[in-house]
Amino acid sequence: MDTFFFSIMVATSVVGLTFIIERGLALRWNKVAPPDIATAADACRSVADRPTLHRICEKSHSSLARLLLAAEEHLDLPKEENENALQTSARREIVRLERGLVVLEIVVGIAPLMGLVGTIYGMMALFGGLAHGISLILRFTMMGLLIAIPSLIAWSYYTKKVEMLAVEMETVCSEFLRRQYHESGKK
Repeated sequence: MDTFFFSIMVATSVVGLTFIIERGLALRWNKVAPPDIATAADACRSVADRPTLHRICEKSHSSLARLLLAAEEHLDLPKEENENALQTSARREIVRLERGLVVLEIVVGIAPLMGLVGTIYGMMALFGGLAHGISLILRFTMMGLLIAIPSLIAWSYYTKKVEMLAVEMETVCSEFLRRQYHESGKK
């Protein structure tokens, strides 16, 4: 039974670590909101500048590029309708950015509980052999905490990072729309 609990704890640890690394790579600023895309959006001051921005955004697979392309695609609509379409696209991008964070949240929740189950198992074994039972209690409690603590830190950090990236993308897109509608005189 010891092997069963250790196997589950190790598997949970591997899953948590995998998502910590994957989200760390996926949520890099340069991958989500590359500076060259933001610079190109800032430089897009007139209708004549749009093809350059469009070309740069099409080459990128970033969230910001997809949002700017969506905003540009709807420039023939009134500003309010374009903003609504852009908000829908932005929600879809936020869901993409948050992908995997729920797994970290689950690991944070279940790791201490699994450690507690191991602790209870250890207490039961304690009555069969004092030293072995105490050892099990301490090992399972420690493993549960060692899995939960880094996962909690990563989940908190990545959740806040998604919020910061969303605000940055919203700012760039909002400024782009403001300039484009101001230039064309549309409302």
